[in-house]
Order: sequence, then structure tokens, then C-alpha cells
Amino acid sequence: MASYVMLFLLFSLLTPTFVLSSPTVIHPDPELVVQEVHRQINESIARRSLGYLSCGTGNPIDDCWRCDPNWHENRQRLADCAIGFGKNAIGGKNGRIYVVTDSGDDDPVNPKPGTLRYAVVQDEPLWIIFERDMVIKLKEELIMNSFKTIDGRGTSVHIAGGPCITIQYVTNIIIHGINIHDCKQGGNAMVRSNPHHYGWRTISDGDGVSLFGASHVWVDHCSLSNCADGLIDAIMGSTAITISNNYMTHHDKVMLLGHSDSYTADKNMQATIAFNHFGEGLVQRMPRCRHGYFHVVNNDYTHWEMYAIGGSANPTINSQSNRFLAPDRRFSKEVTKHEDAPESEWKNWNWRSEGDLMLNGAFFTASGAGASASYARASSLGARPSTLVGSITAAAGSLNCRKGSRC
Repeated sequence: MASYVMLFLLFSLLTPTFVLSSPTVIHPDPELVVQEVHRQINESIARRSLGYLSCGTGNPIDDCWRCDPNWHENRQRLADCAIGFGKNAIGGKNGRIYVVTDSGDDDPVNPKPGTLRYAVVQDEPLWIIFERDMVIKLKEELIMNSFKTIDGRGTSVHIAGGPCITIQYVTNIIIHGINIHDCKQGGNAMVRSNPHHYGWRTISDGDGVSLFGASHVWVDHCSLSNCADGLIDAIMGSTAITISNNYMTHHDKVMLLGHSDSYTADKNMQATIAFNHFGEGLVQRMPRCRHGYFHVVNNDYTHWEMYAIGGSANPTINSQSNRFLAPDRRFSKEVTKHEDAPESEWKNWNWRSEGDLMLNGAFFTASGAGASASYARASSLGARPSTLVGSITAAAGSLNCRKGSRC
């Protein structure tokens, strides 16, 4: 009986009292209390055995895997930690671990075994890691095949100084823990895309990561800066995308989601932008959206010169619990930019701000009638309070992970 009393007291501390409109207080059934406490204890034990207990970050992706000191022996568990519209991206899960031993890229048509290019064009699922710290200067775009993870944890890997990553008409891609910067245009060259095909590539845009007709893509904990076009662009019917925990700096047109106002196939695009830090030296497009459904949640915006979130062609933008710190310039305080349309048109676009923290005069121009069905398609996870954004995004960007300790 004493144990029942102790459990009841414990549960009363964890559970709100149920109060009706009259002053009468209804107490829970003691048997139900015991069952609920046992359920919570068993669930806690189960989660602990999987290592899912929070390390105190409050970031649900990080708390899923960073607590484990043996993360390097359980690398593929990362694939179970995604959130948002790209949460089903499994990358190379259940495939072989492939170790990149050679930072070279001498032949984009016949890549050498041991190189990153050789790994990403294979047909089989692969979880790609790196033998040591590397700076990889690609000769041409790195054209990825489906079911691949590029995992830079435990090493410092830079893809920089040449063309960068292209995810075109493929699915199930995870890119994690890579420094991607100073990306250049490539093209007017033959490039291999899988073991059975290579073809002529026209001039590329020079994006850090380019999604073209891609689906189930997750870009997490990368540091991106200073590319010729966008840092991350998703166009031509790409969908089921999560862009999370990245640190973006020193760039003009940061992120384009949607090809053009006339390309209506992007109406089905769904993208989650979560837990990112948009930092120093950024100008605009964080992101710039067209047509589709976009959940912008728990990001930290500490710098922009023109605007933070923009769009055209009637996108649905659901901005929840972000932190927006406006620049000091008087005419750059607005978070939003409704582009390429008169107010009589854009006033009907569904853009909302919910729980966002506005600092230094920042303001969000909402629009639309707030159709619940539209926002349902632009909702992909529960937002944490905006007051927690600083701690949630504190580790944004590539991490300094060391084997044998929590990352």
C-alpha cells in the first residue's frame, strides 16, 4: 500500500489536476495512476537502452544520437533521427560502410576506388565515411546516386574550391557533418552519375548542394558559405526535404526552394527548415520559396542585409518559434519579402508567424486567410518555444566529434 501512495504522490507532481468549470476537483483513479507511472518508467528504461535520453540540448535530432559515446560504432543509427518532411530519408542505412581514403578527383568519368566520387555513384546503398581529415576539390559536380549517406563525423572534411554536390533525380540522401564552401561552377564536361552511365554536363550553377527532381533528402550539421550561386537550392519537383542544424555564413542568395514562378510542378514541394543558424555575412533568401509548403521552425536568424524569408507564386510559409534579430539599418527590419507580385495578389498567400521572437525591431508581414488545410501541409514537427532557440542551435554546423566520447 505504501508503494501505491508513493507512486500517487509522484504522479501528482507530474500531472496537472483536472478541474471542471465548478470548483469540484476530480482526482485520478489510484489504479490508473499506478499503471501510468509504470508505463512511463518502462518507456524511460526502453529509451535509455536505445540511448535516446536527452543530453540536455533540447534538440530532438541531436538528443537522438549525440548522447552515445559509441556513436562511431553505431553510425547508421543517425538515419533514425531525422525530423520534418525529410524524416524518411534513410541514406545508406543497412548498406556497407565505405571509407574514403583518397581526396583526389582526377577523372570524373572513371573515378578511382577510394575516392568520394567512386563511392557516391555506386548502385548499392553505402554509408560513406572518411579515413582522415580531407579537403576535397572536385573537378566537376559530385553527382550522387540514390541511397547514400556522406558522414563526416570524426573528421574535418571540406568540399571546397570547385564544383560541389548535385542530387539529381535520385532519392534517399543524407549529407551530414561536411564543410561546404567556395563552390564554383563546373560543366562542359563528361561526368559519371552511376556505374552504367556518364554524360555531358552543361554549365552548373555553383551551388553548395543542388537538389534537382530529388526526394527524401536530409542535410544536417553542415557548415556552408561563399558559393557561386546558392548554398542549398531545391528545384524541379524536389520534395520531402529537411535542412537542419546547419550553420550558414558569408553568402548572398542563401537558399532557393522552387525553380520558377511558372514551374508549377513545385506545388507539391514540402521542405522543413529547422534548427539552423543563419549567421554573419548573409544577405537574403533564408529561404526564398515558390509554390510549395514550407515549415520554417526554431531557426536562429542573427544576420540579414535585405530580408530573411521571401517568396513568390503563392507558397505557403509556416514560420514558427524562430528568433529574428533585425539588423540596425532602419529599412532592413522586415523579416519577409513578398516578391514579384502586387499587394492585391500577395495578400492572399498563406504566410504566418506563430511564436516567433522578434528582436531589434524585426517584424513579419503575414498574409492570407490562414486556411488550416494549407498550414497542415506546411507543418512537420512540434515547435519548441522561441526562447530555447539559442540552446537548440548552439551546435549548428559541422561538429567536432571524437571517437569514444559524446559528440
